[in-house]
Amino acid sequence: MTTATSAPISIDALTAFVRGALARAGLSDADSADVADLLVMADAMGVHTHGTKLLAGYLKKLAAGGYRPGGTPRIVREGPGWAVVDGDSALGQVGSAFAVRLAIAKAKVVGTACVGLNNTGHIGAAGGYAVLAARAGMLAVVVGNDIPSVAAPGSRTAVLGSNPLAWAAPVPGGEPILLDIATAAVAGGKVYAAIQRGEPVDPSWLIGPDGLPTTDGSLYPHAAALAPMAGHKGYGLGLLAEVLSGVLAGGAITAQVGNWIFGPPESPTRHNAGFIVVDIATIAGPEAYGDGISRLVGEVRGAAPATGVERVLLPGDREWANHRRAAAAGILLPADVRAKLSEAAAAVGIAPPA
Repeated sequence: MTTATSAPISIDALTAFVRGALARAGLSDADSADVADLLVMADAMGVHTHGTKLLAGYLKKLAAGGYRPGGTPRIVREGPGWAVVDGDSALGQVGSAFAVRLAIAKAKVVGTACVGLNNTGHIGAAGGYAVLAARAGMLAVVVGNDIPSVAAPGSRTAVLGSNPLAWAAPVPGGEPILLDIATAAVAGGKVYAAIQRGEPVDPSWLIGPDGLPTTDGSLYPHAAALAPMAGHKGYGLGLLAEVLSGVLAGGAITAQVGNWIFGPPESPTRHNAGFIVVDIATIAGPEAYGDGISRLVGEVRGAAPATGVERVLLPGDREWANHRRAAAAGILLPADVRAKLSEAAAAVGIAPPA
């Protein structure tokens, strides 16, 4: 098996491979491009649990019909500053890209917009959609829901999904501030990745069948749940994500959402997402916003660092540094990701990426 120290692959080469695989699965050129760009962005940022490792699973769902290669998101209800979109069981990246672009267009007219997306696929890294909005001059908040995998404080079983919460804000002359987190103590993909690599599971990650912390990763997900991030605080944020994505959009919630990894490949998963977008030019004005955000960024980065710390970072600083390195020298993909890419290549009859 290829190791994590294998030769790096360029962003362009990895993107071309993903686009080609999705095209062979029946996606349009435009949809293939959106999905590929979002998956490769995650890998370039070093977030390999939500990057091209997901492709093999997506291709399996597409081949079986659980996700529709020709699925076309459509607006089912809307007003000047809001909309509800039916994702038509397309890949979650297809539905989410449509929804966030719709939110951007509405916010440019009325200042702020809220778009709910239901009946879509697994959305991947929520931060990618926040970045799309930030690069269009918007402040954005993105949430999603998933099958229950996270315990509530005091529960023995999972209550909520590891519901993602992401936000991004433009910074003049720099990359957006970007926070992209699971509201669980850790994303479920990181538990799977640790198990696959034979690494121990952190004792703060999982809640066992007795409702107490466990380090036995083999119990997840059938007999263990993820712990909520920061206890009741993460639980509350996860519940907010469930309301903004599933309840507000009239979509599936909690156990109504399907398991895209272990569920029947022919079954839709009915994931949901919510997008809140604010047009900076309309509300703050570009000049005032630029002055304010630049001052804020300067104060945070100029704060005195703790002993042993080089400098104080903003959310997204590490990810953007990874992205710059990847753009210059290519992406070093871990062995488990390369194995999944080989599986994806075999599924559609093409060569793995070089």
